[in-house]
Amino acid sequence: MAASHDAEDRLRRFEAVTDTALAHLDIEQLLEKLLERVRELLQVDTAVMLQYELAANDLVATAFAGIDDDTVPHEVRVPVGEGVAGLIAQDRRAVVVDRADSAAPPNPSLLEKGLRIVLGAPMTAAGELIGVLQLGARDYRRFTEHDLNLLQVVADRLALASQAHLSSSQRAATKTLQRSLLPARLPATPGMAFAGRYVPGARESVGGDWYDVFELPGGEFGIVMGDVAGHGLPAAVVMGRLRSALRAYALETTDPGAVLDKLDRKATHFEANTMATVAYSVVEPASGRLRVSLAGHLPPLMAAPRREAEFLDVPVDPPIGVVYSGQRRSTTVALPAASVVCWYTDGLIERRDRLLDDGLEALRRTTCFDTAEALCGLMMSTFVDAQAPDDDTAILVMRRATS
Repeated sequence: MAASHDAEDRLRRFEAVTDTALAHLDIEQLLEKLLERVRELLQVDTAVMLQYELAANDLVATAFAGIDDDTVPHEVRVPVGEGVAGLIAQDRRAVVVDRADSAAPPNPSLLEKGLRIVLGAPMTAAGELIGVLQLGARDYRRFTEHDLNLLQVVADRLALASQAHLSSSQRAATKTLQRSLLPARLPATPGMAFAGRYVPGARESVGGDWYDVFELPGGEFGIVMGDVAGHGLPAAVVMGRLRSALRAYALETTDPGAVLDKLDRKATHFEANTMATVAYSVVEPASGRLRVSLAGHLPPLMAAPRREAEFLDVPVDPPIGVVYSGQRRSTTVALPAASVVCWYTDGLIERRDRLLDDGLEALRRTTCFDTAEALCGLMMSTFVDAQAPDDDTAILVMRRATS
């Protein structure tokens, strides 16, 4: 009973510290202080926080207490399944290991060197592994079930603080990357006018939506609208790589289908488990011809004077990253004088309470003959300002001159 009361008292003291950490989110400086407090609470010599990296399936030591930094390698990595920390990450449970009795191999790093007792707990948040909290004692001492329960609660608290900081950092990095990859200024050329918008979704997790317009060597213009599956920094990074690759392939051929074929081979080989929908078009300002190829993407809309808006009749091939043995198709469309064409991502029209077809019809009715900037503004006020979409939204409008 006394042990239980003591554990509860120690937990309350630690909760006060971690609540302060969560409030300030100055995680880089506070982690070491929190680990020092863990050492005091559980009367151990060392405390290490190891962060889980999914891509490598490794644990990386990111904060230490009670360990001289000069004796620790620059980057300590522990494969999941190896050493005490690796086994904790694999089994997702707190353990105590007596080095004198244990047959478990020691950590190949210096994190367990000279320790008689090693104990640790998985750091999890929302069911996801964030890392492992590992403690060590140089002299033998007995750890109770209450100690392990306290250690697990402390590990979960650290996971929450670490995840909150990581999410905040990733959101900032993702937004910066996303903005840097969108065109700072759309081309201004006789015969064509462009306007575009990008708006992050209501989930505050920027994704892989992008648009792009660039001039080609023959005086034509490449027009891209794409949407990488997923959200956050990984999706934005993939989007950046696809954007750069597509620009490079566009210099080799003006056939949009051939460009998307090359992009698909690149993504399939180098971007495992990536999927993206892409609409790539090439416009000839002088002739008003538009060549379009769709990789799983929604069709562009066209409106012209005295004509209702209509979706371009373009076949849709599979998305980028999906196994496809056929050749991607390109369709040529003649643009009437003063016509406008709109490319968009599904975030513009998809809503939880509305069928996709209903959203497409609403978009068709909204699209009208106007300037590129005015039509962009109309679409934003109609579909985004009235009800913030969950997903990211990208819009690109092109208008051909009257003659």
